Amino acid sequence: MVRTDSRQVTPGDAFVLMPSTADKAEAFLADALSRGAAWVVADRQTPVPGDMTAALVRVDDTASTLGQLASAHFRTREEAMQVVAVTGTNGKTTVAYLLEGLLAACGRKVGVLGTVAYRWPGTSIDASLTTPGCWRLHELFAQMSADGVDTVIMEASSHALHQKRVAGLEFDAAVLTNLTQDHLDYHGDFESYYQAKRLLFGSYPSVDKHMAANADDPYGQRLLKEFPDALGFTLKGKAVCDKSMLCGTLVECSSKGLLLRMEWEGKCWSLNSGLVGQHNASNLLAAQAVALGLGLGPADMQPLAPFTGVPGRLERVQNDHGLDIFVDYAHTPDALLNVQRALRNAGFKRLVTVFGCGGDRDRTKRPLMGSAVAELSDICVLTSDNPRHEEPLAIMADVRPGLKDAKAVIEDADRYQAMLKAVAQLEPGDALLIAGKGHESYQQVGDVKHPFSDVEAAKRAVNEVRG
Repeated sequence: MVRTDSRQVTPGDAFVLMPSTADKAEAFLADALSRGAAWVVADRQTPVPGDMTAALVRVDDTASTLGQLASAHFRTREEAMQVVAVTGTNGKTTVAYLLEGLLAACGRKVGVLGTVAYRWPGTSIDASLTTPGCWRLHELFAQMSADGVDTVIMEASSHALHQKRVAGLEFDAAVLTNLTQDHLDYHGDFESYYQAKRLLFGSYPSVDKHMAANADDPYGQRLLKEFPDALGFTLKGKAVCDKSMLCGTLVECSSKGLLLRMEWEGKCWSLNSGLVGQHNASNLLAAQAVALGLGLGPADMQPLAPFTGVPGRLERVQNDHGLDIFVDYAHTPDALLNVQRALRNAGFKRLVTVFGCGGDRDRTKRPLMGSAVAELSDICVLTSDNPRHEEPLAIMADVRPGLKDAKAVIEDADRYQAMLKAVAQLEPGDALLIAGKGHESYQQVGDVKHPFSDVEAAKRAVNEVRG
C-alpha cells in the first residue's frame, strides 16, 4: 500500500514524503521506517539516512508522483466516467448540486464529491475536505466506477489544486464561478489565489476538455482571455455577448424565485426557478454552461426548475411561529453581500444577521466581513464561528472595525446565546440570517469538534424565546 501519513505505515508499504511536510521530513521519515516501510519516495533535495534499508526512489515532484501511483493502482484513467470540476470562491456546492440533478434527470448515474458529502446512488459519506487527499480521491473514483457511476462532479478547492491533490486525474469539463477574497492566509495574495484556480484549466486537461467561466467576474474575464475556447456566461446582457457566450437575462427576482431567460448560439429558452437571489441566477448559468459542453441542449435544461437549494445554502429553518429564518454557509465578504441582497430583494422589512469569522484563517477578511454585514443588515449580531486555536473575543475584535457604520450591533461570543438575542429582535416581516457555518454539524474549538448545527440551534432558540 502507498502511504503519505507515516502513522499509517505497515510493514512492506511504500511511503511518499509529501512536500507540505518538508519542515518535519526527518521525523516523518524516521517514523515510517520504524514501522517497516519498504519503499520511500522522496524529492531530490530531501536528505535520507545513509544506512536506510528501504528502497529509495527519487523524483522531481512527490505530489505528482503520488497521483501517478494512485492512478496506476486504482486504474483511474481506465474508468469510463466523465469528470466535471467546479471551482471558485462561492457557488461551488450549489453548481455541483444543480449539475447533479440535471444530469441525473437526463439518465446519467452521477457521483458528487464536495463540501457537504461524497455521495452517489446507494452511498453517502460525510465530507472531511471539499476535495479529498489524492489517494483517497482516486479510491473514491474506483468505488464509484464499480457502482456504475458514469459522471463525477467534484468541487475543486484552491488548496487542493495547489497541493496537487487532483494529480493523476483528467477532467472533461471545468468551470470557474467567481474569485473573491478568501484563503489569502494560505495563498498570500489574489494573484497566487488566481493561479491556483487556473491550474484546473491549464494543468489538468483532457484533450477536448470543455471550459466555462463567469464573464461578470474580473478573474473570469481574465480566464476567458487566456483560454479563448472557453465558454463565458453572463447576466449583463447582449452588449457583452459573442459566439462563445451564454447570455442570461434576469426577468424576475423575488421571494418566490427567479425567471431567467437564456440566449446561446441563436437559441433562446427560459427557466423558472425557486432559488432566490441574483447569485443563484449566476449559479444556474454556470450549471447550464457546463451542461452545454457535455452535449445537452436548451430543451434539456428544465429539470433545473424544481431545484430548491443545498443544505445550509439559504436554507429556511422551519418553525411553528412563522418566523423567516435562513441558514447560509456565507463566510466571505462577497458571499455575505450576495446572500443579504437576496433576502433584501425578497422584500423583508428588516434584516438581522448573525455572523462570525473562523479562527486560524485569513485575518484580513474579518473587517471586510463586518463591513459587508453592516452595509445591508439592520441589526448585526457578531458572534463566534469555528474559533479553532484563536480566542473568540480576539477574532471578534478583528471584525469590529468593519461594523463602525452599522445601524445596530449586538455581540455575544457564545453562538447559541447570540441566536437567542437575534430571535428576540425579530418583528413581523423581518428576516433572520445565520451565516458562516451552513451545513456544518459541529463547532470547532481547538482541535475538538463539538456537535452544533445552526439549523437545529435556531429551532431551539425560537422555541426558547417564543415559547
